[in-house]
Amino acid sequence: MLGVVDIQKILPHRYPFLLIDRVVKIVPDVEIIAFKNVTFNEEVFQGHFPSHPIYPGVMIVEGLAQAGGLLAFKSMDEEEKNQTQNQVVYFMSIDKCKFRSPVTPGDRLEYRVKALKRRGKIWIFEAKAYVDDRLAAEAELKAMVTDK
Repeated sequence: MLGVVDIQKILPHRYPFLLIDRVVKIVPDVEIIAFKNVTFNEEVFQGHFPSHPIYPGVMIVEGLAQAGGLLAFKSMDEEEKNQTQNQVVYFMSIDKCKFRSPVTPGDRLEYRVKALKRRGKIWIFEAKAYVDDRLAAEAELKAMVTDK
C-alpha cells in the first residue's frame, strides 16, 4: 500500500493535479488498484458545474493515467529504479475511451489498471474507473517512460 507521500516520491504531480490518494494493491508488471476521494472542495467544481457538480471525465482519465505511471515505475528493475528521479511517463494515446456514469462529490473513484503489453519502455494499459462497483469510465492507454 502507498499513501500520498509515497506517491509523491514517484510521480511528479502536485496539488491540484495529483489525482491519486492511495494505492491499495500493486503487482509489478500486472496491475494496480488505487483510489481518489472526490470532494466538493475541489476547485474544478467551481465551474463544472456550479449547480450540478460533475467530476470531469478528463480528470478521471488523468487519474487512470497516473495510476498507470505508478505501475510502470514500480515495475522497473533495480537499475531502472535508480533512474526514476530523472524520468517521466508520457502518455502517447488514449483509445476506446468511454464514460459510463457520472462521478459526483462524495464518490470514491477506484482506478483499476492492468498492463496489457510492455515492450521496452512502452506500455499498453487497460484502465477502468469505478465508483463502488459501478463502471464510471474505461480506456486503453499507451505510455512511454522517458528521460525528463
